Amino acid sequence: MLYYLFEYLNEHYHIPGSGLYKYITFRSLAAIFTSLFISLIIGRKIINILRRKQLGETVRELGLSGQKEKEGTPTMGGIIIILATLVPIFLFCKLDNIYIIILIVSTVWMGIIGFLDDFLKIHKKNKDGLKGKFKVLGQVGLGIFIGVTLYTNKDIVIKEKIDGVHNIEFAKNFYPNEKSFKTTIPFLKNNQFDYGKVLNWVGVDEEDSRDLVWIILIPVIITIVTAVSNGANLTDGIDGLAAGSSAIIVVTLALFAYVSGNIMMSDYLNLMYIPNSGEIVIFSAAFAGALIGFLWYNTYPAQVFMGDTGSLTIGGIIAALAILLRKELLIPILCGIFLVENLSVMMQVAYFKYTKKKYGEGKRIFLMSPLHHHFQKAGYHESKIVTRFWIIGIMLAISCIITLKIR
Repeated sequence: MLYYLFEYLNEHYHIPGSGLYKYITFRSLAAIFTSLFISLIIGRKIINILRRKQLGETVRELGLSGQKEKEGTPTMGGIIIILATLVPIFLFCKLDNIYIIILIVSTVWMGIIGFLDDFLKIHKKNKDGLKGKFKVLGQVGLGIFIGVTLYTNKDIVIKEKIDGVHNIEFAKNFYPNEKSFKTTIPFLKNNQFDYGKVLNWVGVDEEDSRDLVWIILIPVIITIVTAVSNGANLTDGIDGLAAGSSAIIVVTLALFAYVSGNIMMSDYLNLMYIPNSGEIVIFSAAFAGALIGFLWYNTYPAQVFMGDTGSLTIGGIIAALAILLRKELLIPILCGIFLVENLSVMMQVAYFKYTKKKYGEGKRIFLMSPLHHHFQKAGYHESKIVTRFWIIGIMLAISCIITLKIR
């Protein structure tokens, strides 16, 4: 809203300083400052409200050290993250930008699913919360929404490779936008991949593949949203792990948003230019600020847990960001922490069922899954586990940034 106010003031009254709001860098800095303020100052008040309402965590006995001490710690702290993200967005973003609309819907959508899950766990004393099929249904619904919007909206376009841009306005106006379903393959030269090519491989001609590409696009997006959302949910098992790992991922995606939405930078780096995606930088900045501010209260020993309200929302937003920036194929690297947490659970369950069927007794690969609980069982303090996971997350993020040059 402030963007439109200052745009009007600058256009009609030329008030000094009002022109700053047209710069993405200024609005991004304003967004991250505002989100930090909300999560640190207002977040404390929200924690106190959660404590007074006795919205505390019910801890299941898993035989982990320090587990019982967390009983009663306020949960549903994801409300802090959502609030600290959305307020700066409404203040500093162009609210008619299609990318911002998709991200706001993704935030609210997954926030509602997570809130319902936490509500059932606390108020209804149902330890399982929302049934798994309803969570998956919500994730699939978000994937369909994002996929259909990408497929149908005329404002979601790219510009193909532009050689030697010297005048930004000339390049923006001269080179046509293209409605394309291409994405980026990391580490490869000429690294654009069109989802329509999959249909070409099975015999669909070029013209028809453009009309039928949604058959490939939407299932891929649904898979990404579901996998990343569940990965973030599984990672949220010890103090600070999910929030810190997610902050690293979001800062990296903000960098990709900046270079993909800047025609000069994308030309220099030989990247796909995505018009109007610069607003994603502001969203990412607000989201990162919210996560970092939340960490103030979520690091060991945690004063608040994010609950599924936070973890499902975080996963949904990260998936949406990667998809909108055409960087979804980087997710296995960038979200490597989420991936190994997901895989550890899948491997543990599959191996247990296999050995029980074959030998009559189930065996385990890990001492406990998800993976961070394995290290807890092995005797590592959770602060050490979290710090080392963060370090690995930073290394994975750097590997993704390197893809900007190594192709």
